[in-house]
Amino acid sequence: MTQPWQWSATTTLAHTRSKKVSCREIAVATLERIAAVNPSVNALTCVLGDEALLAADRADAAHQRGEPGGPMLGVTVTTKINTDQVGTPTDDGLSRFASRMPTEDSPAVARLRAAGALLVGRSNSPAMGLAQNTGNDLHGLTLNPWDRATVAGGSSGGAAVAVATGMCAIAQGNDLAGSVRWPAFCNGVLGFRPTPGLIPYYNATYRGGMVFCEQLMTVHGPIARTVDDLALALKVMSGPDWRDPVTVPLDPLGMAMPARCRVAISVGTSGLWGPIDPAVVRALRRAGRMLQAAGYEVDEVDPPLVSETLQCFDDIVTAELADTLGPLLPKFPDGMLNASVRFMQERAVPVTLGSYMAALRQRDHLVRQWQHFMQTYPVILLPPCLSASMPVRPAETADLNVRQLYQQLPALRIAPLLGFPALAMPLHADDNRSPQERPLGVDILAGRWQDARCLQVAKVIEQHEGERPVITPRG
Repeated sequence: MTQPWQWSATTTLAHTRSKKVSCREIAVATLERIAAVNPSVNALTCVLGDEALLAADRADAAHQRGEPGGPMLGVTVTTKINTDQVGTPTDDGLSRFASRMPTEDSPAVARLRAAGALLVGRSNSPAMGLAQNTGNDLHGLTLNPWDRATVAGGSSGGAAVAVATGMCAIAQGNDLAGSVRWPAFCNGVLGFRPTPGLIPYYNATYRGGMVFCEQLMTVHGPIARTVDDLALALKVMSGPDWRDPVTVPLDPLGMAMPARCRVAISVGTSGLWGPIDPAVVRALRRAGRMLQAAGYEVDEVDPPLVSETLQCFDDIVTAELADTLGPLLPKFPDGMLNASVRFMQERAVPVTLGSYMAALRQRDHLVRQWQHFMQTYPVILLPPCLSASMPVRPAETADLNVRQLYQQLPALRIAPLLGFPALAMPLHADDNRSPQERPLGVDILAGRWQDARCLQVAKVIEQHEGERPVITPRG
């Protein structure tokens, strides 16, 4: 007999709508699960037990009165500490902001709440979301439940760990350079980065607004254990909002997609990515065989202008963040944040107005060239990480850790620069997989506004691999 904290969101919704299980029963079971596992992994910085129980009781009472309830009735959700949620601080992992209390929900959080989701906790993140592992001096380090010696990923690491261990069915995360997909890869769950403009990105607590690269590239996205749950969360959170001027009135799941298409798999045989762990290559090829069996035409072919795309990312994002955050470091004494900004400063070429404008023109050219390639290959499978896993290193080697992680995650920076949707899909490298083995994964890339293609391809893989089960932290 499975427990409510083991259920997917869609299974939960089926039970609450049929009144087989109450929202309170789901909340109680989930809060008990959180109490049992969170102390060992430190994924949630704050547990919202009273709030979740109150929301559950209100939902149950409304349901008993005959009201249908929202599209996420009784589904447990966590939100990230850099996203505004009334009643809990948007502390961004920094002591300086520990008492920064929002007066309104972020649009994504408001929509989850209105849909009937039970907001059970806040997930940990590196300070200001600017590292590839999750930890900060305010809340401490989040641990990978598969292996404490392996990074949990970042910046939505607490979110991915919470989903993997059954502390929620769906987690809200956000992604500038892989911050949803990298922790999903690390923890064996699914993470989706939608096309910018689908989900509003706004925090009232960020009074100065976002720098330009964040306006172009930062998105909210869901983390879950099933493809259907990703689709559910995406549909709930999407839609225009006047507070985010780039949002569009587009149904991400309403666009008709051909049943099959050509797929490019980039395994780096040409040396494009540098050294890749053979297990990562096997996972990519195994995904290709699954798609071929489903009728897709699959070719091992590298996409165009990869090195130029990665350089453009540095010329815009790394340069802009280094220039913006460098002078602020004395105000934000956090070890991992400081190491990340120092690394950006090392990589960034001194920026002039002319060089920045040239980088933006180059981005326009690169988007066009990639979209030309995707007229032939509408879907591209990329390696989320060049290694099968990355070790946690001591705090005193933070600079080395930041540098090595950045070098291992080049493909995750492609989608943000180009404005494409991408989905981290877990799967094992080999057919003779063991339930005890942490899955690897692939990064599924599609063209702009082709979010449904990512979900469609991921569903084929899920039908072969099965839905991701909840795991219990080890060691």
